[in-house]
Amino acid sequence: MTVSLALWSVCVQPGEDGVAAVSPPADIRVTNIALSDQLADETGRTTVKLNYIVPNAEDSEDEEEDEDEEDENPPRMETTVLCSLTPGKIEQATVDVVLTQDDEFLIEVVGKNSVYLSGNYIDQTPDDVPYNDDSEPESDEEDFDLSMDPEEMDGISDDADRFEEIQEESAPVASKKRTREADAETPEKLTKAQKKKLKAESGAAVPSGSDAKVDAAKTNGDAVKDKKDKKEKEKEKKPETRTLESGIQITDVTVGKGPQAKKGNTVNMRYIGKLANGKVFDSNTKGAPFSFTLGRGEVIKGWDIGVAGMQAGGERKLVVPPKLGYGAKKSGPIPPNSTLTFEVKMVDIK
Repeated sequence: MTVSLALWSVCVQPGEDGVAAVSPPADIRVTNIALSDQLADETGRTTVKLNYIVPNAEDSEDEEEDEDEEDENPPRMETTVLCSLTPGKIEQATVDVVLTQDDEFLIEVVGKNSVYLSGNYIDQTPDDVPYNDDSEPESDEEDFDLSMDPEEMDGISDDADRFEEIQEESAPVASKKRTREADAETPEKLTKAQKKKLKAESGAAVPSGSDAKVDAAKTNGDAVKDKKDKKEKEKEKKPETRTLESGIQITDVTVGKGPQAKKGNTVNMRYIGKLANGKVFDSNTKGAPFSFTLGRGEVIKGWDIGVAGMQAGGERKLVVPPKLGYGAKKSGPIPPNSTLTFEVKMVDIK
């Protein structure tokens, strides 16, 4: 997984040299090359070349030899064309080239116009993003073959105990059966139709009496009321989904307690990340929780926006559109333009 850290740019001037030497202190991803706003040649083409060193395959053996002995196979320089720009036709080009840390590169301009190269410093192996707990995957399949079946994790409210910290027991359900004492007081004289409706716990007909109609009506009324109360409680328990202006969908499955998380807080999280087809691509459900500082850009925008406002112990479902996730580029097992679903739990706030 790659995280952008800071903006990077360089201007290469034409001339006898027409070369800029770059030895980055961190990995750089070059994403755009454009002509300068001031043109020395309004019709001529300007070509941008990248000269880079190809390591010798025998370097490791050479390091073991005596330092005074000359290297018979020195590294060689290769050249590739990044783009060609012409005013009025093609004045900028999108590229995707990574200049690796501490390596040496020469950017060469052939033509009369200055060019600007821009991009970002990147971290290709961060420890503080929602990926795997210990290390980057060796392949898309092996590291994401979780022991937990994705179908067993569908519905965060149905499987709340999958996080280590959740240990909730279901409350005992009160019995709705009538006591034998109440049945024993049922009056006599009921019609046959009424006798069929009034049954004791054993299944036998209840003796009839003058007040049986009132008792039957009360029993039926209580049953209707209990059914209505049950539906209202289920409706109250069902979490509501809200969509923010950014496009992210938030569902608070469980509301936590204490202060709400805000920008600058360090939060410890559990999470399960899924693709649109339900496949789990990443998770943190045990061991050390995933920790990051809210609102600092340490995670995808969908997390900075979606986790804000949660309380300790709270659980939330986030549906993150591509523009707030990993965008139009493939990231590990995540295809381009993917809508992602995260089931998250806030362990605590610091």
